[in-house]
Amino acid sequence: MSRSRSLPALLAVLVLFAGGCSRVGSTGDKGYIDGEGVITLLPVAKRKAPGMVSGETLDGQQVSLASYAGKVVVVNVWGAWCPPCRAEADDLAAAARELAPKGVVFVGINSRDSSKDNARAFERTYDVPYPSIYDPGGRNLLAFHRTLTPNAIPSTVVIDAQGRVAASILGAVTSKTTLVDLVEDVAGAPS
Repeated sequence: MSRSRSLPALLAVLVLFAGGCSRVGSTGDKGYIDGEGVITLLPVAKRKAPGMVSGETLDGQQVSLASYAGKVVVVNVWGAWCPPCRAEADDLAAAARELAPKGVVFVGINSRDSSKDNARAFERTYDVPYPSIYDPGGRNLLAFHRTLTPNAIPSTVVIDAQGRVAASILGAVTSKTTLVDLVEDVAGAPS
C-alpha cells in the first residue's frame, strides 16, 4: 500500500481508538459518568426545547421549567452521593447568587438519592440557594435525551430565554467564573 493510502487508514484507526477511550460513555464502577467538565455551547440554529421538566422540590413545592418562560435557566443534575457534585456545589451556589440579580434562574434535579434527608443535608451543607426537584428515578433526565445520558451526574444545562437548550457541561462545573461566563454568553446571544 502506498504511503498516501496508508495515512488516511491509520488516522481512521486512531480516531476509532481514541473514541473508545472516552470516559464520557462509561460509568465504570462509580455508577455515574465523569464527563470532566466538557462544555458544549450550541449555535442558535441548533437549539431545541427540552421535554417537560417538573416535579416536587425537596421542600414539597411544585416546580416546572415552563413557569420560567422568558428567563435564562440553569439546570444542575446532582446527587448527595456523588463526589464531583460535592466538589462543584460551592461554585454553583456562588454563580446562582451572582446571576440572580440579572434574572437568571437556577433549578436542581436531585437524582438517584434514596432519601430526601440526604439531599436536604447536602443543600444545607453547601447553602444551595435554589430549589431542587427530588427525582430519585431520573425521570426528568429524559427531557434532555439529546443532551444528557441518564448517568450524566453531575451535569449542568443552560436553557436560553426562548426555552431551548443552549449549552451543557458534562461533569462537574470547574469554576464559578466558567459557569457565569457560559450563562452570560447564552443570555447575550441573539435569539
